[in-house]
Amino acid sequence: MQSRPVRSIPTPVFAGGETLLLDPSGAVWWPAERILMVADLHLEKGSAAAMRGSLLPPWDSAATLDALENLILHYRPEQVIALGDSFHDRYGLERMQPQDAARLHGISRSTTFRWVLGNHDPVASEGLSGTFYAEHGLKRFIFRHEAASVPDGAMEFCGHHHPKASVSVRGTWLTRPCFVFSAERLMLPAFGTYAGGLDVSSPEIAQLFPQGGRIFLRGHGRLFSFSMPATTPTQPANSRAMRKS
Repeated sequence: MQSRPVRSIPTPVFAGGETLLLDPSGAVWWPAERILMVADLHLEKGSAAAMRGSLLPPWDSAATLDALENLILHYRPEQVIALGDSFHDRYGLERMQPQDAARLHGISRSTTFRWVLGNHDPVASEGLSGTFYAEHGLKRFIFRHEAASVPDGAMEFCGHHHPKASVSVRGTWLTRPCFVFSAERLMLPAFGTYAGGLDVSSPEIAQLFPQGGRIFLRGHGRLFSFSMPATTPTQPANSRAMRKS
């Protein structure tokens, strides 16, 4: 008997006077502006690893594009904002399999794409449809790859750190990608299939949320929410912290 597909249930949050939906896939949907946001696709990470002698199945780009395409078909956005590190390096588009490259070009032409540049892909990918930005702004929102200072009254969307969190379930630790949300910042989980992660208690992430915030852990078709405590300068990092790769 064939199992039914899991119905994905987004979680609403309120920021900058707007309602946003956090999708269990790791994307953010802004209904009022019909904008879909994703972070850290890291396309062609597998081929980059192969060039260094670490052989991984070469299907990460195809799987990531599948997920992105499904989201676009579901939400029908007028804009897609990719928050940096869309490619694992600046030559990622050149290394893509022809069928994957053709799909990416088709996806990027299907709606308005805004590509924020990241530390892995600091220059625009030649020939790819869309507009490239160091950072992008709309209303009270700032779209960046790496978190930076936020002006009073503004709200930042960022990626870069690939946040993950761990919870205890039936005596064992479950680690999953997550959103991290506060009054001035929403950090998205990495959308890429091969993206690693960094625990939210690590200093790199914790210092960006000194007043604490809310963690939304990705689950099977839904998100699980719990509080992120405020930090102090002397508070040590959790021993379970994971480095992103």
